[in-house]
Amino acid sequence: MKKILILHTGGTISMQTDQQGVIQKSAVNPLVRDSPRLTNDVSLVQEELFNLPSPHMTPTTMLQLTQKIQSVGNKYDGIVVTHGTDTLEETAYFLDLTLAVDFPVVVTGAMRSSDQISADGPANIKAAVNVAASDAARKLGVLVVLNDQIFAARFVTKTHATSLATFQAPLTGPLGAVVDEHVQIFTRVTKQISYQIGHVTDKLYLLKAFAGMNADLLSMIEANGTNGIVIEGFGAGNLPPTLAPALQRLVVAKVPVVLVSRTVNGSVAPIYGYEGGATQLQELGVILCHNLNGQKALIRLQIGLSAGLSGNELVNYLKNEEN
Repeated sequence: MKKILILHTGGTISMQTDQQGVIQKSAVNPLVRDSPRLTNDVSLVQEELFNLPSPHMTPTTMLQLTQKIQSVGNKYDGIVVTHGTDTLEETAYFLDLTLAVDFPVVVTGAMRSSDQISADGPANIKAAVNVAASDAARKLGVLVVLNDQIFAARFVTKTHATSLATFQAPLTGPLGAVVDEHVQIFTRVTKQISYQIGHVTDKLYLLKAFAGMNADLLSMIEANGTNGIVIEGFGAGNLPPTLAPALQRLVVAKVPVVLVSRTVNGSVAPIYGYEGGATQLQELGVILCHNLNGQKALIRLQIGLSAGLSGNELVNYLKNEEN
């Protein structure tokens, strides 16, 4: 019999609707009282680690979650984490980069509160437990399971504000699916290098490029001090030329500046050589991070800095070319 631990952290999946019709955090997580109906092959243990809306999650709470899983993991065949959907992809990727485990770790959530008609939480938990108990899900890194689809944490993102099918992986598609309670893995991904960290580096910033953008934001960040910046550039990684002098000053000051694309699909590449193009930015020392969105690149930058990486080692880590 497989023994699975469910760690509850809060989010819509555990919330309820008040008399005014507003979804609110429950004083007691109702999921802890209710176990999903499973086969006799799985034994469940449930624990409430946090009861937080996902916008209240921070890298510090993510690290606490990592440390909890690392400390109890050898007692279980798999672990499920319930989480709010707004920052679910960030927590899942943080776990993916910091956990050194082979058993399945599966993150799930819900788009409807626990007391709404057709609440999706119970079905998502059941599917996540089935995946966590599956031998086929071992050594795939951290997985995200919602709406009966199985995704790699590094590729999944929330694409719709309210739809049950909000989580998608534009670059790769799902790794598999849960069909009639059976776990089917269509494709496998290589497990990433993980770093065990004891703290999280702060003062990191994520900016999004827009037409006519000037260097004011970069100058303010520079004046306030920063340990690193991620910028979502246009297309394959291009920026307004007005940003180049500020970027160069940051690079000279040994502040890692990471560039990703603001597009939903595709990746940065040094294609354009005009002023502000990715070719020029790369020559200035801006790091082109491939196949990650802005929030994922920020998590990767934070893990790299927290692990003490610097110089070429940090640059190579941030390029994210190990896939």
